[in-house]
Amino acid sequence: MNTDPQNQSTTDKSNVGKSINSSINNLGGALSPADVVKSRSAIDPIFWLLAIVLLIGATIVPQYLPAYWAPAASVWVRVGVIVGMVVVALVLLYTTSQGKGFVTLLKDSRVELGRISWPTKNDTLHTTWIVLVVVVVMAIILWLLDMFFGWAIKLIIG
Repeated sequence: MNTDPQNQSTTDKSNVGKSINSSINNLGGALSPADVVKSRSAIDPIFWLLAIVLLIGATIVPQYLPAYWAPAASVWVRVGVIVGMVVVALVLLYTTSQGKGFVTLLKDSRVELGRISWPTKNDTLHTTWIVLVVVVVMAIILWLLDMFFGWAIKLIIG
C-alpha cells in the first residue's frame, strides 16, 4: 500500500486522465480512430476492391448490360441492377473497419450537432440583411471606382 501522499496524488491524477481519455474514446460507444487503425483485417482490402469494382460497374451498366442481357433493355431492370450493385458495395464497405469507423463518425457528428447553440431565426435574418446591405454598398463603390478610372483613362488617352 502506498502511504506517500505526493505519490498517491500522482497516481490518482494519471487514473483520472486515463478514465477521461477512455470516456472520450467511447463517446459514441463504438470504434475510436486508433481502434480503426488497429483493427484492420486482412480481408478489408479485398472488400474495398470488390466495392470499387461494383461501383465502377454500376456506372457502366446502362451502356453495356442491354447488349449482353435482353431483360436489361427495360429501364427499371437497369435501375434495379444499379441500385443492387450500389447497396452491395455499401454493405461491403460497412463491413470493413474503416466503414464501421465512418458510421461511428456519423453518429458522433449527430450528437455534436445537438450540442451546437444555433442562432435564432431573428438573428439569422438580421445577419442576412446586414450582409446584403454590405454587398450592395460595396458593389456601388466598385461601380463608382470603375466609372472614375474609366473616365480618368479616357481623359489621359484622349
